[in-house]
Amino acid sequence: MRKKIIAGNWKMNKALADGQSLALEVINLAIEEVPQDTQLVLCAPAIHLASLDDLLKSTAHVHLGAQNMSEHASGAFTGDISAEMLKSVGVQFVILGHSERREYHHESNELLSKKVKFALQNNLTPIFCCGESLATREANQHIEFVNKQIKDSLGDLNKDELQKVVIAYEPIWAIGTGKTASAAQAQEMHKSIRDFLATQFNQATADSISILYGGSMKPTNAKELLAQPDVDGGLIGGASLVARDFIAIALSF
Repeated sequence: MRKKIIAGNWKMNKALADGQSLALEVINLAIEEVPQDTQLVLCAPAIHLASLDDLLKSTAHVHLGAQNMSEHASGAFTGDISAEMLKSVGVQFVILGHSERREYHHESNELLSKKVKFALQNNLTPIFCCGESLATREANQHIEFVNKQIKDSLGDLNKDELQKVVIAYEPIWAIGTGKTASAAQAQEMHKSIRDFLATQFNQATADSISILYGGSMKPTNAKELLAQPDVDGGLIGGASLVARDFIAIALSF
């Protein structure tokens, strides 16, 4: 069975003490309320990772994620953080290719291919993000566009490597805008991604991949989105900054 995953992307939010408070509230609520078959992931800014690892050792229910990593092992790359560094503070997941990284830091599909491989080599689970702009969707090129992102960045993996990747579909036009893809739109894209993976690998491999929806998922729409057969969870932005909202989404399966 595919894993049910609710990952919170805190983005550039929360000073150290506030982040610890948020994480503790999530942990306590998760232990009390969230079924064991739902994985929670907190993807926090780098300053939080070491302290959150200490907090998360109290539970196997909530996992630690980073928001990015370097494609280099080490060296003269000021400001970058390596996979080894992330592993050393207990990180298990890493978001790669978020639309904000692609837009503001000009991360290409080719660069992300290197990052995905490096994450896997270091036993980190990549949460690989893909998604289209409003202009691409209105031109009816969204499926072709997303398939190309996947092929360019994940196409060199073998099936065993691919099965260790989590994919997050994030319609760029629905990130932080308050707009959300309809349940039907989300299902269409998630199914098209799975169908494309089946053509590139095989159906069994495609069926084993967790595909998350990322685009203004919140407690009021999570249930409908998560009810879709090819939507296996969510990559949550704003709602992950409020513990009760984040947990409410996790309870929407």
